Amino acid sequence: MPIVAESPATVIPTGTWSIDPSWSSLEFEVRKLGLVTIKGRVPGFSGTIHGGEAGAAVEGVVDTTSMTTFDADRDAHLQSPEFFDAARFPELRFASTSVSRDGDEIVVAGDLTIKDVTRPVELRGGLTGPESDPWGNERIGLDLETTIDRTDFGLRWNAPLPGGGFLLPNDVVLRAAFAATRTA
Repeated sequence: MPIVAESPATVIPTGTWSIDPSWSSLEFEVRKLGLVTIKGRVPGFSGTIHGGEAGAAVEGVVDTTSMTTFDADRDAHLQSPEFFDAARFPELRFASTSVSRDGDEIVVAGDLTIKDVTRPVELRGGLTGPESDPWGNERIGLDLETTIDRTDFGLRWNAPLPGGGFLLPNDVVLRAAFAATRTA
């Protein structure tokens, strides 16, 4: 059910909401060889959503060592200096600069930091709730998506193809499906 804002100034329901990783997912995908979409998942993340009359905010941290594409060799390559360099940069960070509505969509603009490179991004999606769960918690759902150019963040590794072109495109789709519990 779409959220009905508490007031015209409220985009996120008033309060502090802690993202629950056990009820949430953070995923990425890239079209390898232009033939097949390779998907990855990031189980190691945490975040907070804030809402109120003064505005709204979304922030989070990702453990780069937790990223998986369910292929050990590919995952090891992602951890290497050619990609995320997880030994030197164990975290990715996101901090919103604005949260607004565009019709029925939630628009979260913010700064994404990968390998100490920070760039602005805009995520779009939907907000549902609040709803009460069977254990007496109040929850909201926030589904967001964006596409980034990985080379903007220093993720430049690629392999040329015999017929021209490259193994990987620059565009990477990021998807977040967050369930968050009111903590304050």
